Amino acid sequence: MGAGKTTVGRTVARRLGYSFFDSDHEIEARCGVRIPVIFDHEGESGFRDREAQMIDELTQRQGIVLATGGGAVLRPENRNRLKARGTVVYLRASPHDLWLRTRHDRNRPLLQTQDPKGRLEALYAERDPLYREVADFIIETGKPSVAQLANMVLMQLEMSGWVAAAAGGNDALNDARNDPPHGDPRNDPHSDADIEPAQDTKTDDHA
Repeated sequence: MGAGKTTVGRTVARRLGYSFFDSDHEIEARCGVRIPVIFDHEGESGFRDREAQMIDELTQRQGIVLATGGGAVLRPENRNRLKARGTVVYLRASPHDLWLRTRHDRNRPLLQTQDPKGRLEALYAERDPLYREVADFIIETGKPSVAQLANMVLMQLEMSGWVAAAAGGNDALNDARNDPPHGDPRNDPHSDADIEPAQDTKTDDHA
């Protein structure tokens, strides 16, 4: 939630020549309303049902990069599908950094509380072990730009042999290394914490 997965995932997809999908955006497009409206009408449980269905559909596609909502890892079926059907990259940020990046974002229903920073810390404590369980790679977001974070993802994929097998990695990596820096991914209101190329790459973060 706020780690930059949507922006970084879109950049990684472009460099790999893959299609990019954000599960939260796809849910909004299908329902015709924003995520907070779904929470208001169906509660978190109703939203998680829709999210699980969408992740099941998207992870069956090939040649994509998928960014998931931050709470997607809460359900075992989501974790199993992400792990079995793609390569999962966890873009990890500290609770304090996440709070700084999301404190003005009104499209995150779980943070609309009297103490959003405390809520973030609780969500982090609950979700971080689950992210670690499902992730093939963990990348600390810190201060790098979008280009630098995308480079780190691609280099991890190259070292694992994934990029060369899936996308002729040298061209993708050369493009990554030569791309100029872009803006901070956390300024994207839909940015979050995890990327996945399907045989994918998946990233996670949002509601």
